Amino acid sequence: MNIKYIYLFVFVLGFFACDEDDNFLPQEVILPELTTGSADFSNYVALGASFTSGFTDGALFKAAQENSFPNILSKEFAKIGGSDFTQPLMNDNIGGLLLGNIPNSRFGPRLYFYSDQDDTDDFGSGPYPLGVVPHEQDFTPEIPTTEGTSVLGDSFKNMGVPGAKSFHLLFDGYGNPTGLQTVPATANPYFVRMASSSNATMLGDAMAQSPTFFTLSEIGGNDVLGYATSGGDGSNTITPVAGPPGVGFNETFGAIVTTLTSGGAKGAVTNVPYITDLPHFTTVPYNPLTPSNPDFGPQIPTLNGIFGQLNQVYAFLNAPERSIVFSETEASAVVIKDETLTDLSAEITTTLLASPTFPVLVQSFGLPAQAAPLVANLLGVTYGQTRQATEDDIFVLPSSSVIGTVNTDNVQALVLQGLSLELAGQFSAEGITLPLADKWVLLPSEQEEIKIATDAYNTTIAAVVNANDAIALVDLNAILTELSSMGIDFDGFNLNADLVTGGAVGLDGIHLTARGYALMANKFLEAIDDAFGSNFIESGNIAKANDYPTNYSPTLQ
Repeated sequence: MNIKYIYLFVFVLGFFACDEDDNFLPQEVILPELTTGSADFSNYVALGASFTSGFTDGALFKAAQENSFPNILSKEFAKIGGSDFTQPLMNDNIGGLLLGNIPNSRFGPRLYFYSDQDDTDDFGSGPYPLGVVPHEQDFTPEIPTTEGTSVLGDSFKNMGVPGAKSFHLLFDGYGNPTGLQTVPATANPYFVRMASSSNATMLGDAMAQSPTFFTLSEIGGNDVLGYATSGGDGSNTITPVAGPPGVGFNETFGAIVTTLTSGGAKGAVTNVPYITDLPHFTTVPYNPLTPSNPDFGPQIPTLNGIFGQLNQVYAFLNAPERSIVFSETEASAVVIKDETLTDLSAEITTTLLASPTFPVLVQSFGLPAQAAPLVANLLGVTYGQTRQATEDDIFVLPSSSVIGTVNTDNVQALVLQGLSLELAGQFSAEGITLPLADKWVLLPSEQEEIKIATDAYNTTIAAVVNANDAIALVDLNAILTELSSMGIDFDGFNLNADLVTGGAVGLDGIHLTARGYALMANKFLEAIDDAFGSNFIESGNIAKANDYPTNYSPTLQ
């Protein structure tokens, strides 16, 4: 039998060796010549927000701008007559801005990934600001060198402005340096740097360049993103769907597209993704409190004893679902404030004071029995709208550095009310004894508000595209959904939306990596081919994954 199969193997080898037909040899693939179709790419202008600018890893910096998706597109457009693509480059690869030569915390340096092997907290390693390396106290943080109030005085093809909402594209004070000093600020330093004048608008400066082709990207994204990243706490509201141009999204978006196409230009626009699918909102678990944590585990019996008294009150008030219990064997959910709950502050205080055993609990804190009213009021105010989180709650990425820490402001407030410093600290552990504030959590009702607005925005965008043959649609919503579920194959790499390891989304959990932007550029080219008859994809004139990194070195400055 073995001899039989050896002869068969030799025969097969001989068949291939003796076949004079080259069908079995690698053949050179001849791609068609690149054609433009009905579009004119000779003067390309990109208008949009942070994705358009190349923002990544929490900042805008030179290398990221050079890998922005519009710059990637411009390289392909240049092959068929596209002009030079100018960008308002930052001074360095540190990122961040100076405002009046003073570093501004709102526009800090970029993040990089530092793997702290000695880190034992529940979240493992994570992104930290460039130059801020944990456990190395003698390390000097890098300082940004780009002045946000300095006007560059030129026309730029990349009109991407990080943070811009839909109505900002029509706002004639958005590039006025004096608006950086108002509270709240009415100007954006990224647009101040590139604005043609103090009363210029983003749309006006784009149109002044007479584009023959444009991209309009992520308009509507920041209109819901600000609300989401602030946990829906009301400090950054969702842009209303309806309203006049410059106020409501529908009319604003329509006016922008009408203006951009008024001179005969064609373009490609994106819709708005479900931003809560981004790792900024999917990375932090609702139940990060593990018994194995040496700072938390030993405290569980004591915590359960204290909350046991409060849980009896919840049961008495017919709200047992608000009970707080920490497991000694499994991960437990954090404690949050839920403003949608009925406020039981007064009822909790009254019930505790009516209990004959409550003074004993007060004395267990090292306080005299006479402090019962103070403690009862404290517990009522703190836990009147409190519950433990569920898997339906979403935690913003920065909450990972807050959960379990001591809120010093709360400590000071409690000390002023008469509690000892030690006791005040015990009642100030974020997400444990001090409910996490609204800004760290997106409740289901807040998530629904975001989805309703996003769906309404996308309905408008689809209607505008369907009514205008000069517009191609890039379904950014579907792209992000695919990235967050199964991932997308890109030249043999599976890009997905996992933080750090996914390759598509940068360290801030919101903006794309360079490779992610390259994928986005190719999705634009697909849509352009479909709408205007060009053949970028078929002719192989597309971005290659290996040409774009998924992260930038900490030493890149």
